[in-house]
Amino acid sequence: MTGPGGGAGSGAGSETGAGALDPASGAGAADPATGSGLGGRVGSAIRWSAINSLLQRVSQVGVGVLLARLIAPEQFGVFAVALVVLNIVLSVSEMGVSVALVRTDEPVEDLAPTVTTLSILSGCLLFGICVVGAPYFAEAMDTPEATGVIRLMSFALVIAGASAVPGALLQREFRQDHKFAADTSAFVVGTTVVVVMALMGFGAWSLAWSRIATNLTAAVVMFAFTKQRYRPGFDPVKAREALSFGLPLAGASLLVFGVLNVDYIMVGHLLGTTALGFYMMAFNLANWPVGAFSQPVRSVSLAAFSQVRSDQERFAATFARALRLLALVTVPACVLLGSLSDPIVRVVYGERWAPSAAPLALLVLLGALRVALELGYDYLASAGRSKAILYIHVLWLVVLVPLLALGAHLDGIRGVAAAQSVVVLLFIVPAYLVAFKPYGLRPGLLGAAVARPVLGGVVMGAVAVGVQWAVDEPLLRLLVGGALSTLAYAAVVYPLRGEVIGVLRRGGA
Repeated sequence: MTGPGGGAGSGAGSETGAGALDPASGAGAADPATGSGLGGRVGSAIRWSAINSLLQRVSQVGVGVLLARLIAPEQFGVFAVALVVLNIVLSVSEMGVSVALVRTDEPVEDLAPTVTTLSILSGCLLFGICVVGAPYFAEAMDTPEATGVIRLMSFALVIAGASAVPGALLQREFRQDHKFAADTSAFVVGTTVVVVMALMGFGAWSLAWSRIATNLTAAVVMFAFTKQRYRPGFDPVKAREALSFGLPLAGASLLVFGVLNVDYIMVGHLLGTTALGFYMMAFNLANWPVGAFSQPVRSVSLAAFSQVRSDQERFAATFARALRLLALVTVPACVLLGSLSDPIVRVVYGERWAPSAAPLALLVLLGALRVALELGYDYLASAGRSKAILYIHVLWLVVLVPLLALGAHLDGIRGVAAAQSVVVLLFIVPAYLVAFKPYGLRPGLLGAAVARPVLGGVVMGAVAVGVQWAVDEPLLRLLVGGALSTLAYAAVVYPLRGEVIGVLRRGGA
């Protein structure tokens, strides 16, 4: 899921700013509002998004450790049930039409009122469905105590519908500095709510109220930063255009969340709420690299890809360089989580969470591949291949469900984790490669682009595993294994240091 490396050397200083996303960005026309080219705007957006994402993820780890010691695993399981329902419905809450607003070549004011109407109406409708259907959803996962939590969290659908257009405009304009302010404000408010309520003994309810407080705060701040105000309107022609593009993406998004949440359903139904709590902890940890490293690039990738899609060579090179950058930072994080899963869980979260270590070691492969797949999703979406995305995720869900059930039967939550990674590696990666063929992204080129990060990951894993055999005490295993394996990875990928350094510098036009 990567590209040819973008031509220009990979040594230090070979790229700056937006070079990670567009090696030809220097040729872009200057933006009349900012005076900078596409490269400068993309580079600035990536930096702000990287700061935002890393700060959020590091802070969330700290809060997560605290909550793991305040809230019992079974309460995390109750919250997980509600989160499954919310995530699945959120994936179609605005029917994909906000993506059409991000990529449109037409004046924004022609489409935005219609998108506003569609987003708000769909959010309110789905909110009503969730409120009425909450008892049935909870019963289907053998967790009737989750009914009230589902109803509370479904209010996030109304918030998502109302804030879809401001969020799309910030993404379209590469204003990740404003997104940083929104996310930081939301994190502070949400953390305050969850910690106070957890200390008061509200369990799963504290997590649910925190989610609502977080979403509402982010929406308010995004509205404050959005200069344009679009009242609801409706143009039948524009609505058909937006829906014809957005509905397949919404269907694919529904399948994406189905794919990423059907394991929760299986674990909750087949193995119980406590096992679900352990599995949720493992999945969240394995998902850390996706949020920390994928989100900064994805925050600009759809808009950036859309602006260069008319030039196929540049289009492919932009994807290639972005994915190589992601591989450089994602591989070491995933290897550390996988090879040191047992001491990480025991030392950081406590002995009662030890059952999460085994699935975590297997889920990190899924996390690493998801980083590549999500970038591929944006690449195909910017090319207008929304139906291809839909077909891939239909395949994913159809293959995944029976294998998850088999994995749960054979080996509990560890078997479920193994099934996730196997399906992605054997079925979904090849499906994306087929979809990439028309754009010159061949498997040989893709493999060559990530060869050095993968080699570094292999060396890193070998060092970490060796330390696990030689050292018994969990804290020492974590510290020594982490330090030595990171040094080993850095030695292998040192020639590519410019890929990361370039993004940290200010991109020029």
